[in-house]
Amino acid sequence: MRQQFLIPSIVASGLILSACAKETEQEKVERTLQEVNVIDETNLNDVLLTSADPNEAVTYFHGAAAKNPDRIDLQRGLAISLSRAKRTTEAAAAWKRVTSMKGTNAADKVEYADALVRNGDWAKAKTVLDSVPPTFETFKRYRLEALVADSRKDWKRADHFYETAVGLTTRPGGVMNNWGYSKLTRGQFAEAERLFTDAIRQDNSLFTAKNNLVLARSAQGNYSLPVVPMSQAERAMLLNTMGISAVKQGDVTTAKNLFREAIATHPQHFDEAVRSLRALEEA
Repeated sequence: MRQQFLIPSIVASGLILSACAKETEQEKVERTLQEVNVIDETNLNDVLLTSADPNEAVTYFHGAAAKNPDRIDLQRGLAISLSRAKRTTEAAAAWKRVTSMKGTNAADKVEYADALVRNGDWAKAKTVLDSVPPTFETFKRYRLEALVADSRKDWKRADHFYETAVGLTTRPGGVMNNWGYSKLTRGQFAEAERLFTDAIRQDNSLFTAKNNLVLARSAQGNYSLPVVPMSQAERAMLLNTMGISAVKQGDVTTAKNLFREAIATHPQHFDEAVRSLRALEEA
């Protein structure tokens, strides 16, 4: 009798083991699918952060982060997207949230400071930068340190940080332009002229640096155009800038001539220069 009950027990055990085996296989399949989904999501995140429309990326990461509020990668993606979309107030709030999460790093703090600078919160930006470890040495960190020092008129620190930032990038044109503008605001026109010239040498597409260069030259009484690459439209706009500078310095005759030359040079109608010239002639 004992043998009769043994056979069903063995069969039942076999069925249980078979079910366990099938369950294990199913778990493996589900785990594999989850891994594939993570890979797909990572690729999608990368695409959205680099090539997608910034506001579309904001919509995606806002929804994803709402469903997974503890995932720092999604919160970081939202903050990056808001920064790219130039939604500075929201970006600052998003980066603040990222810096309070588990897994945050020094780079997140630098991005938070960048958002604060763009939002005009210089005091808070300084506090955040002060919390970044001194061993974290990047171009962006030192560029921000220089800008914050500039805002406080701490010229010695500003010069130190600008110089450090220039040495940490292969494309220093933009930071040289910032440094030159700092010198311009201090009244150090010759130094400003040198830095703007260096910035254009690094990147001759920087029209802001060209415009700043003629401001620095005009402040020294030099109303001749610098020898730098420029289009016909850029030439006209630079002549107009020099005309405005001449007016501010009380040199009305020079200003009129510069406005006339700007009008004649521009490939299209140059309304701004026309208005300025008319105002001077009527005055």
